[in-house]
Parts: sequence; structure tokens; C-alpha cells
Amino acid sequence: MSKIPKIVEAEHAREKGAKHHIVVSSRVRFARNLTDIPFPGWAKKQDRLRVLEMVLPVLQKVPQMKDGWSETLDNLTALEKHLLVERHLISREQAAKNVGSAVALSRDQTVCVMINEEDHLRMQALMPGLCLHEVYTDLDELDSALSESLPLAFSSKLGFLTACPTNVGTGMRASGMLHLPALVLSEQINQIIQAVNKLSLAVRGLYGEGTEASGNFFQVSNQTTLGEKETDILERFEKVMNTIIEHEENARLKLLETRPQMLADQIGRAYGVLTNSYILNSREAMNLLSMLTLGVDLGFFPKLSRSLLDRLFIETQPSHIQSKHTRKLGAEERDELRAHLIREALVKLERPKIKHELLAPSEKTKNDKEAK
Repeated sequence: MSKIPKIVEAEHAREKGAKHHIVVSSRVRFARNLTDIPFPGWAKKQDRLRVLEMVLPVLQKVPQMKDGWSETLDNLTALEKHLLVERHLISREQAAKNVGSAVALSRDQTVCVMINEEDHLRMQALMPGLCLHEVYTDLDELDSALSESLPLAFSSKLGFLTACPTNVGTGMRASGMLHLPALVLSEQINQIIQAVNKLSLAVRGLYGEGTEASGNFFQVSNQTTLGEKETDILERFEKVMNTIIEHEENARLKLLETRPQMLADQIGRAYGVLTNSYILNSREAMNLLSMLTLGVDLGFFPKLSRSLLDRLFIETQPSHIQSKHTRKLGAEERDELRAHLIREALVKLERPKIKHELLAPSEKTKNDKEAK
């Protein structure tokens, strides 16, 4: 029986934020450290345990964490840690930790605190849609509450002191998880990434640094933390996010206008494979679910719930499939179970309702036929 909380559906979602069809989630993260204790990378076991002894009792009393959940990493199995990674609640680096590290979740799972990851405290707020200011406010309240009881390492000249120099200052990272299938299909995504990089923002894959953009998901985050106010960073970052959203929306309209057959084919193939496959690996499932999600956004599946697809993206990940079985599963068994899970979830899904005019031959095709 897993020690970690089940996925919170209604509460975690709260209300779907703005632009949820493109911005899967908004996240703000703060890096904080305690004074006079070595950073985790240099700390000895007794130092890390001292941090736990100082931080955990304070966290449990903070209003935002009331009725929440916390556990030390040495009390979690490798599978349980990876479940938290797949839910984007802890980092892969934190999952590799053991004695002297811990994780704490708010009751609705929108706030998470990693203890003794790269810094003594890595706390984040995460919510669906474009809602950067809302998640920032939640996290700022937690940060203020903790600072009243914990001695945080702070320099009047530099700001918050962190293990990595790139985080010094505000110690804040704002990020958005975006679903950008149209920019990928129209081969514009590389231009967007290059433009974003020039603005001192980072673009990463599904699980952050060093990961690929499976399922057409991309993480965009700020890189500048020193010499700026948190609110200024958020405001500038949100403008960039809105620009990317606009490009994705325009790309979707352009594909409907100029390449409707290709678009219908991609979505139709995804429907056919997902509802009829008996073996699906994780990467293929992610990419096909991405196309099905695009179909929902474009109105091709009027009866299909977007929240169902959001859950399938999580529940078809390897550790979530393994968590439902006591016996260790092989890769092929997981692929079979993944296909079964998706088939069952979509068993009543009707064929995509694609407008007749989208399927009509293009003017170029008709002209070619007439010329012959």
C-alpha cells in the first residue's frame, strides 16, 4: 500500500485557470536556506537531520499545510518517490535522496516543500492554467510564515543565498507547462524556443532540465533571479507566456485553414490507435494522447472530457501503472496494461466529428484533377 496521498482530483484542480487548453499548469518555486548550516550538497548527515528537526515541526503548524502530508525520503520506496516525480511534485534529484531529506504536501496538493534537495528548502505552488500571480501569492504567504520561525540565509546586498549562484537574489523560479502540438506540427517550435532563449528564459522537457518534450509538453521558466523584484519577474514572464499562447492559437487556426487534411489525419490516427491498441509504450501513448487532446480543444470530440485526458497523462506513466500491482512488472507488461487502461477509458468515445468542409479536397488538389 503506497504511503503517498492519492491524486486529488477536484481539490487539486480547483477551478481550471485561464488558457488551460494550452497552459497545463503554472508553478512558482522558492529556494531558501537556513543560516549557519552547510548547504545540502556539502552537509553531513547530522546537518541534514538538524534541518529536518528545525523545518518539519514549523511546516506542520503553518496554515497552508494544515491537514497536509509529510514523510522523510528514507521511509518511501523508490516507486513512491517516482510517483511523486510523475505528478511533478518533487524533482528527480530529490527522488534520489534518502536519509536526511523529506517532502511535505498541502492537503490539496497545490503546495509542495522539498527539504534538503539542492537547498535546505525548495517550496513550490502549482495550479492548472495561467495563474502565475495566484500561485505566487500562495507561496509568498508560506514563505512569510516560515521566515517568522526559521533563520533564513539572507544578504542585504545579494538577497536570498542559495546553493546554485544562478538562484541567488529572489531565489524564485516561475514556470509554465505548455501543450504546444500545433507549433510542433507546423514546425515552428524551434523558432519559438530560440526566441525564448534570447529573452533569458529556459525551455525544457516534461520533467525539467535534461528531459525531452514528450507529448508536445514544454516547460518555460525564468533564469534571472538577481537584481529584480519578484513581481517584475512575474510580469515580464507572463507577457512571454501570453505571446507563446498566441502563437500556438494562431498555429492551430492556420493548420485548420491550410492543412486540415493533415490535422484530421493526425487526430484520427490517434483516435484509432488509442481505442484499438493492445501494446503502447509510454512515449507513444503521450504523443497520441497529445493529438487526442488537440482534437478535444478543436471540438472534434464534443463529448470527451479534457479532465479525463489530463488524468490519463499521469496514470499511464510507468510508476503509476506499477503502483497498481504488487508484482514487479516488465516493460512489455506495462505497455499492455497501459493500452488496456486507455482502451477502457475511451471505450465509449465516438469517432472524431470533423466538419465536412475540412475533409473536402483542397483547391490545389481539385485543380490538379481538373488539369488531368
